[in-house]
Amino acid sequence: MKSRILDAVAACALLALGTAACGKSGGDAPSASPGSSAQGAQGARGAPAAEAVTLTYWASNQAPSVEDDRKILQPELDKFEKQTGIKVKLEVISWSDLLNRILAATSSGKGPDVLNIGNSWSASLQATGAFLPFDDAALAKIGGKDRFVATTLSATGAAGQPPAAVPLYGLAYGLFYNKKMFADAGIEKPPANWGEFITVAKKLTDAKGGRYGVAIMGASYSENAHFAFMFGRQHGAAIFEGKQPRFDAPEMVAGVKQYIDLLSVHKVVNPSNAEYVNDTQMLKEFTSGKAAMLMIQSYAQAAIEQNGMARDAYGVAPVPMPDPLPAGGKAVNSHVAGINIAVFEESKNRDAALKFVAFMTSPEEQKILNGAFGSLPVVSEAYADERFKSANTQVFQKVLAETAESMPMIEETAQFETLVGTAMRDLLAEAASGKAVTDASIRGKLTAANQQMASGK
Repeated sequence: MKSRILDAVAACALLALGTAACGKSGGDAPSASPGSSAQGAQGARGAPAAEAVTLTYWASNQAPSVEDDRKILQPELDKFEKQTGIKVKLEVISWSDLLNRILAATSSGKGPDVLNIGNSWSASLQATGAFLPFDDAALAKIGGKDRFVATTLSATGAAGQPPAAVPLYGLAYGLFYNKKMFADAGIEKPPANWGEFITVAKKLTDAKGGRYGVAIMGASYSENAHFAFMFGRQHGAAIFEGKQPRFDAPEMVAGVKQYIDLLSVHKVVNPSNAEYVNDTQMLKEFTSGKAAMLMIQSYAQAAIEQNGMARDAYGVAPVPMPDPLPAGGKAVNSHVAGINIAVFEESKNRDAALKFVAFMTSPEEQKILNGAFGSLPVVSEAYADERFKSANTQVFQKVLAETAESMPMIEETAQFETLVGTAMRDLLAEAASGKAVTDASIRGKLTAANQQMASGK
């Protein structure tokens, strides 16, 4: 799921576990009514013309602004209407509102025909029964599952059940670095492992001059949880045994400490970053030369360039991992991030909705949309396009295919994001205030999260 999801999303994900729904409130336009709108014109001889189908589509905000999304999507929706006669009424919903809107829709049974969801929500939303299962028959209608990049299908719902959605936009984490800052410091290449990363970050940090090696989103629940998962896996952590939480296992403590230490021990992060809820400020720090590196998802390319940084002024490498990995550790430096597309079970236009999903996941549309949004195609055939052959894009493609792992596709994962992400926010705030953050203090926070999860409160 895209890292720009704000903390309100994570909080609502926790709510989703206690209800029969998942969603977020408030968008940029009034909520569209579900189902078709009849266009009941009369024919030349007085006979009623066939009803024209209008689909309602809730799209997630992928571009730097909602208006940018509309500009990118509307020509494609017009193209779909010209090809099929099916009109699509678009509403782009910000990430801070999307999950609440979905929650409300699944509770009321009055939702759109088609919608985007963060892929880490898949299992929680699947449990509501509010979405059309993509069984073999439904998958056949959209071209079959074999055309999708295999890893992207791992984040579409619980194992052993038909997917609740199918992939639409692929995302993966990478290490963005400022080439000029590296060259000025005599650093010839990006760090290849975590030890090198810390060394480079320290070399590029000048706290008195207001320059730091790395920028982070320290107050973002979801972003913190992503790093807890990734770094925890590098230390061999399993955040659940079945559905039982293991947030305070030694391996998870070590993974969380690896991230917190950037601020508390190595001091390569500006303490103000502990207050950053979204990516806006950290991206500005990177593009203005106040931060030399970012660990962020592939979508950031578009925002970095909109902030005035030329494409050849920065590079991308995989997020470095410990070398060697700790005993039992896994080579994971991204979760399978991205956006899925789903069909609302209550849609009166199921066939039209599936045609639209087929269109949006077709190789041609995958090239256009992912090229515009800076995300990764989820259909293998689309990678033949020149837009996805740049060195940076190939880094993300390789990470998504080889070293990304899906977060657990169980309902409880959303609660993990909220509880552990909040605990890490508090720990980073303590570090920013100058308080020592030790193994014991990390374990204490994670034990409290573990107990809260286990108690169901």
